[in-house]
Parts: sequence; C-alpha cells; structure tokens
Amino acid sequence: MKFSAVALPILVALTFIGLSSYYIVDERESALKLWFGEVIDVDEDPGLYFKIPFLHEIVKYDDRILPLDTQPLEVTMKDNRRFEVDAFARWRITNVVQFRKAIGSGGVNSARGRLETIMNAELRQVLGDVKSDKLLSSERVGLMIQIRDAAREKALDLGVEIIDVRIKRADLPEQNLEKTFERMRAEREREAADEIARGNEAAQRARAIADRTVVETVSEAQKNSEIIRGEADAKRNAIFAEAYGRDPEFFAFRRSLTAYEKSLLGNNSTMVLSPDSDFFNYLKSDANR
Repeated sequence: MKFSAVALPILVALTFIGLSSYYIVDERESALKLWFGEVIDVDEDPGLYFKIPFLHEIVKYDDRILPLDTQPLEVTMKDNRRFEVDAFARWRITNVVQFRKAIGSGGVNSARGRLETIMNAELRQVLGDVKSDKLLSSERVGLMIQIRDAAREKALDLGVEIIDVRIKRADLPEQNLEKTFERMRAEREREAADEIARGNEAAQRARAIADRTVVETVSEAQKNSEIIRGEADAKRNAIFAEAYGRDPEFFAFRRSLTAYEKSLLGNNSTMVLSPDSDFFNYLKSDANR
C-alpha cells in the first residue's frame, strides 16, 4: 500500500517528463529550439524531435503564405486629391532565426503590426508621387508592383518575404465627396461652355463663308447675265439695223406699232397731240394724208 502511494506520483512524474521530452514539427511549420531565450537549433523538416524538459523552449512558426489586411489609409496624391486606400498583402517567414531576433516573442501578430507600418509608409511614398488618374486606371497594377518591391526590401530585415500587394479599393473620403463632385461638375460645365463657344465661333465662320460665297455667286451671276443681256441686245440691234437697212418703211411701221401698243395700255388712256403729228401717220387713211 505504501509502495503504491509512492510509486504512483513517481509514475505520473515520469510520464509527464516523458511526454515533455519530445515535440513534433508539422510539414507546414518550422521550429526553433531555445536555451534560456537563445536559439540553439532550427528544425525545418517535419518529424519527431527531442528536448530537455523545462530547459528547452520550442517556438513554432507557420511556413505557409500568411495574409496581411491593413486598415484603410488616407493618402494625398500628387494632384492634391485625397483618397482612402484599402490594401492587403501576402507574406511568409523565410528566415525563422532572423524573424525571432527581429520580432522577439511577439510572434506573427507583432510581425503583422511591423509589416503594416512598412506597407503604409510605402503606400504614402509611391502614391504621393503620382496623380490620381493613375490610381484609377490600369496603371494601378504598376503602382502595386512598385509598392510590393519597396516593402519587400524593407521586410527582409524581419526575416520575411512579401509575396504580393494589392489595392482593394481607392475611394474619396466622405467629407471630400461633395466638394469633389462640385469641382468635377464645375470642370464639366466649363468644358461644355468652351465647346459651345468654339461651336458658335465655327458657326459664325461658316456663316461668314456662306454669305461671302452667296455674294460672290450672285455678283458673278449678275455679271454674266449683264454680259449675256448686252450680247443679246447687240445681236438684236444688229438684226434690227440690218432689217432697217433692207426695208426702212417696214421698220418705221413696226416701231410705230410698238409705240402704239405701249402708249395705249389701260382702259382710260388720254393723249394730247397736235393734229398734224407724225405719231398717228399709220392710223390715218390714205385720203387724209
């Protein structure tokens, strides 16, 4: 009975010591063996390992790619436009010894805080040197690569590698939306006014050209008509002159008939002439001549 009372605690103690003398490293992680806080061994291959209980401290780190979601950051662009940028990154631990020395006992959570500080600094640096139209266009991909490369270089001191950086969204801050919309509206109205002014100017030029063309065309037509009319009158007069030369009596008779026709128009025409006037010679009978 006394033996059982003594042996049981010893057995329990030995079992506890036995269970505490080994550890398992998963294929998805690496382990550091510490001796009073100092790194004495690195176990990166999966398997079963042994340690001295209570003297060796085992710290395990994930070897997989880890996420980093940063808080929305307000950034002022080169054209003085302010945007609220929400970004994220993917990273992994590449040197567990250096990671332990740089981060200490804080582990992955402390590393996320350090990496977020680096990310925010690079976001402000890179986006502050470009205009907002690049952030809102396909050139955003190049900006993300630039931010990733700059952050990756600084993260090497932490023993980690930044795999990728992405900008999820870039929006105007709520307090600036109305002012931005007003400025955009004013710019569009100014552009519309400029287009209307240019259109009116072009219309005036077109009307002036059309009016000048009309004047030139009418003047040219009038000139040609006068030339044609003069040529026709000349031909007519030549014909009349030739006819007059052939039969002066017939020519005088025809001219008298034309004069009668023009002078006796109307229903109540009155003419005062001398009785012996030659105007009515062809209206007299042969007995009265």
